[in-house]
This record gives sequence, C-alpha cells and structure tokens, in this order.
Amino acid sequence: MVSAGAFEPPVWDEVDARLLDVASDLIASRGTGGFTIAELARDARVSRPTIYRRWAGTDEVVRAALLRQTVSIIMRMSTDVRTGAQLVAEVMRFAELFRHDPVFGRLLDREPEAFTQYSLERVGSSQRAMLRWLELAIARGQTGGTVREGDPGDMSVMLLLIVQSAILSHHAVSSLIGAAEWERELTRAVEGYLLA
Repeated sequence: MVSAGAFEPPVWDEVDARLLDVASDLIASRGTGGFTIAELARDARVSRPTIYRRWAGTDEVVRAALLRQTVSIIMRMSTDVRTGAQLVAEVMRFAELFRHDPVFGRLLDREPEAFTQYSLERVGSSQRAMLRWLELAIARGQTGGTVREGDPGDMSVMLLLIVQSAILSHHAVSSLIGAAEWERELTRAVEGYLLA
C-alpha cells in the first residue's frame, strides 16, 4: 500500500519555483550532462550560495526540477476520475503529456541513461507523486465497480511500471511499431490490467 488521504502536491516558495523553472529550461535545452550550479545561478540571477542553501548540488536540483515537472503534469490531469474507462484515458493522457514534456522528452530522446538514473533506479518524489494520484483514482474506480479488486497501492506501483517501461522503450521500438499502434496497444495493456 502506498498511503492514505488525498493527493497533496508539494508547494514551492517563489524563489524555489523560479530556480526550478530555470533549471528545467536548462535541462530541456542542454540536458543534465552540462548542467551546473554556476550556470543555474547565472541564468536565474542569484548567487550560488542561494542555491546551495536549498540543495546540496546538481543531483538534488535535477531531482527537484523533475518533481516539479511531474507535478505540473499531474495537475493537468482530472482530479475526479471515477471509472475505469476514465482512469485508462487519464493514464494514456499522462503518457502523452510526459513524452511531449520539454524536459522529459529531452531525457527520453537524448539521455535515456539520465532518465533511468533519475526515474527508475529508485522511487523518488516524482514517482511517489504519480503513485499517489494513481492510487486514489484506482480506489475511486473500485468503489464504482469498474476497476478490478486489489490493493490500490500495489496496483498503482505495477501500473506505473507498465507505463514507465512503455514510455522508456517507445523510442527504441519506434521502427517496429507506429505511434498510433503503440498507443493502441498500451491502451489495451492498461485496460487489461485495470478493468473489472
């Protein structure tokens, strides 16, 4: 089980939000390899100590920026998913938004190893935010009888693994399966996993 209660997105103060937005812009344009605290400080027009008071180094800044990007995607999704069909549609919408997000799109297309490092090697804040949203939506669908029985927390973990794996592999298999076919087959996989 993941946790109980409503999805509560993290809140950033004005300075943190601005720094993370600048960090996201830098990651989207240059990637994680060349990302430095000095560059972030210069582009955000703050001192390096201002950044170091918030984060220990580039790794922590990148993780925080990815969390902010994930939350921004989640906040664009419906908070009132009640049926299995709605949940499938929102999961597929998340996959689409995630793949076309400037930061995650950059990592998926040009730095899959960085995507793996920051998204798959350990469950971080970004994954926990998505897991929380999924768990709540699964539980609501179960209440209405349109999502199969099972622990919503356990199901959210497996569903995230299915979708993350498909997203990470999308580029690698693009010569084998077209975009429309990929989406159709992933939709069928999600439906098969979730629906009662």
